[in-house]
Amino acid sequence: MNLLLVGGNFRTMPIELREKLAFDGPKLPAALTELSARFSCEAAIVSTCNRVEIYVARAGAVVAPDADQIAKFLAEFQKLPYDQIRANLYALANQDAVQHLFRVTSSLDSLIVGEGQIAGQIKKAYEAAQLVGTSGVVLHTLFQQGLAVAKRVRTQTGITRGHVSVSSVAVDYVRQVHDHFGDKTILVIGAGKMGALTLKHLRELNPQHILVTNRSPEKAQAIARECGGQAIPWEQLDDALVEADIVLSTTGAPEPIMTRRRFDDILARRSRGTMVILDIAVPRDFDPRIHDGDRACLFNVDDLKRIQDQTLKERQQHVKPAEAIVEAEVKRFTNDWRRKKNGPIIARLTQEFETQRKLMLADLFPRLNGKFDDKDRENIEGAVRLLQNRLLHGIISALTEETPEPTQHTLLEAMMKLFRLER
Repeated sequence: MNLLLVGGNFRTMPIELREKLAFDGPKLPAALTELSARFSCEAAIVSTCNRVEIYVARAGAVVAPDADQIAKFLAEFQKLPYDQIRANLYALANQDAVQHLFRVTSSLDSLIVGEGQIAGQIKKAYEAAQLVGTSGVVLHTLFQQGLAVAKRVRTQTGITRGHVSVSSVAVDYVRQVHDHFGDKTILVIGAGKMGALTLKHLRELNPQHILVTNRSPEKAQAIARECGGQAIPWEQLDDALVEADIVLSTTGAPEPIMTRRRFDDILARRSRGTMVILDIAVPRDFDPRIHDGDRACLFNVDDLKRIQDQTLKERQQHVKPAEAIVEAEVKRFTNDWRRKKNGPIIARLTQEFETQRKLMLADLFPRLNGKFDDKDRENIEGAVRLLQNRLLHGIISALTEETPEPTQHTLLEAMMKLFRLER
């Protein structure tokens, strides 16, 4: 296996450079085609907001292109200075590259450990290489196994358990209070970016109504159109709160828009059940004393952040078991690959040993002048065969366990020379 990974991620490369190196749209198939043609190799590219990685491989004995060649390709293709790119790249070969991909796919190398998107992104990268025709036996085996490892990590550890985005945690809170949503009304106050993302998750609950209010009628109308809701005037905020079951507040007001006294008046008019208020504005929109845990459950950004931090802390407990799975799978992958690669040579060596054993015994038994009976002959043949198998076992095990550097002479080369075997 001649495998090389060259890339940069959120640790080694600033976002400004990652954005320039991104292989979006038609760039990806064009780059794959050029890589494969220029270096006569298999090629795959993983391009996400947090990393850009190029995988190149050759199944035969010819060494894959080196890191400098890949860096020059990147510079030329993306029309960027070579020195700027090369200084931010890492390069890993063979077993190290296998381990890296398995860790990436298992979300152990992510900005947020356990995030669920990376496996899908790796799958898309593999499918893109397949579609263009640049994924051969090495990358096909590597990426298929990487996705299988990610599934094993996901199912056998708790590393992906719980949500860690503020918007997802917010929806988890809502689910703890309400168990059905077909008769619920969501009120959106304001138009912040975090609010838009949280609203996207809330819409997936399929509420009965979505109301939107904003000091700017135009913004309220725009948000209402996007979410299939109804815009209401800012002056009707209190009336809307009377009808709301779930409130998402994300204004840019410098001080609270809802005092405790004002909210008490609203509660007095309500006949509905518990109101869940997600106050993700900074500064806060709702007086924290509004929360009573019964008629009103108020959660702010700090509350959601505490849950987020706790989830991340719990995920860290599963990192070590996940790393152990990756380590075992890397070893299995490399051993399987060596067995596959060395299989024809081992078969020829085994046949050579078998031929020599038969020739030796065919010469030995006639010279013994019938001194041994059939049982003795059987024991001698068994002892010689056992010796042969033990010798072969040692050779095959050494070949399987070897992890040579690309520039070193290998045990396979030594064995072929020692036993006069042809490739």
